Amino acid sequence: MRRKVHLYVLGWVSKITAGLMLAPLVVALIYKESHAVSAFAISAGVALALGVVLTIKRPNMDSLITQDGYTIAAEAWVLISLLGAIPFYLSKEVGGIINCIFESTAGFTTTGATVIANVEACSYSVLFWRSFSQWVGGMGILVFMLAIVSMVGGKSIYIMRAESPGPVVDKVVPQMRKSATILYAIYIGLTAVLLALLLAGGMPLFDSLCTAFGTAGTGGFNIKNISVAFYSPHLQWVVAIFMVLFGINFNVYFLLCFRKVKEAFKTEEIWAYFAIIIIATLLVAFNLRHALSSIEELARTSFFQVSAIVSTTAYTTANYNLWPEFSKAVLVLLIFLGGCAGSTAGGFKVARIILVGKIAKREILHLANPRQVNVVKFNGKTVDEDTVRSTANYLILYMALFVISVICVSFGDYELETSFVAVAACLNNVGIGLGEISPGGNFLFFSNFEKIVLIFNMLIGRLEIVPMIILFAPLFTHKSSRNTFLYKLREKRKLKREKEKREAIN
Repeated sequence: MRRKVHLYVLGWVSKITAGLMLAPLVVALIYKESHAVSAFAISAGVALALGVVLTIKRPNMDSLITQDGYTIAAEAWVLISLLGAIPFYLSKEVGGIINCIFESTAGFTTTGATVIANVEACSYSVLFWRSFSQWVGGMGILVFMLAIVSMVGGKSIYIMRAESPGPVVDKVVPQMRKSATILYAIYIGLTAVLLALLLAGGMPLFDSLCTAFGTAGTGGFNIKNISVAFYSPHLQWVVAIFMVLFGINFNVYFLLCFRKVKEAFKTEEIWAYFAIIIIATLLVAFNLRHALSSIEELARTSFFQVSAIVSTTAYTTANYNLWPEFSKAVLVLLIFLGGCAGSTAGGFKVARIILVGKIAKREILHLANPRQVNVVKFNGKTVDEDTVRSTANYLILYMALFVISVICVSFGDYELETSFVAVAACLNNVGIGLGEISPGGNFLFFSNFEKIVLIFNMLIGRLEIVPMIILFAPLFTHKSSRNTFLYKLREKRKLKREKEKREAIN
């Protein structure tokens, strides 16, 4: 029964993806891109057909449990990344199925890593699909689905918790569907305000749409080879400010909408987030004080790049790979940090950084005085031990996966800086770094195996590790060891060797 629930939800994800593909299809018709029209039409048809087949019969949602929420979230992101790759492949503008999956995954996970060397050579519809996928992935396809699809049994919180970024996810209102609707209304409202400001600043409509989508989703796919540096200083300031805003926990905006200002700014995370941005900007500006001609340019360049990295949007206005080592070190640290929990940003999250610091402080105090009882508090409330344990476990898993991924990518014999930052950029959904993947660079030079590793990093970064681990765990662990993937693989190899021996004797 639970498997039927999984397939039913995935069917809705597939149908919604088909509907989303109509937007770039309209763009292709407007700009008379015939090859793209057929690519998006066929892709939408495939996604719709799959969705219809999987949603013919509605199962009982009461069987859904917490583990299913994690698994469905992981399955949905894998599915939408695969479906999103079809138009890239059919349009023949990206090249190679692995490259297409990489580009699609980078879009929906809001990573913004690309394998396209010259984005200005792409068709308008493909550029629009890349940017639009980031906007959809920013708030999450499952949150969007929950906002428009009624799910019986009140179990949808399990899916939202698994899909939403951050250590803790709560309902903003009692009804889960209403919560998702409110979050998307805020998301669309902020995007609309940004779009209006970009248009008012003189940015063309198509450019404004793509830039607004990339900023709101904190994805940062470029439509110009030199990114936001192509536009005026005024537009750069607008984008920089909104990158910061979309890196804030959306519950803050919810509270502001209901005039709960004190509660909105009571959280420790938001003040720590602002403090990090201010301090990092000042450090970078001080380091670059002799390299830029004016105070305005110095402030704008420093603030823009710090905002872009900490919000994991990764738009650029300068090639910071040429900056002094101190400034580059600050930006690399920001890659790991990320934005607030409950935002569209990626990274480790400011909330987790605060919790890890407080957990470490508690352990030190316990070593100094074992009899003293010390509790971890966040926003003035005591943090339960389950949250403490899960935060510590997340840090361990995060570091383990990071080390393993760096080792895998290092097989390509690249400079350590490139391998290290490539994994960091994908695992934290930033999509840009130093060396070969600095501003102006891309991920095309990596082998297919290395791209698959980075695709996995993007997915686990967007879903924050646990859902992807739960999804693939049954391949290696099962109630009966004879049903594991590894056991079956060994048995298959054993039978093959025995067959070869018999053939050799005969």
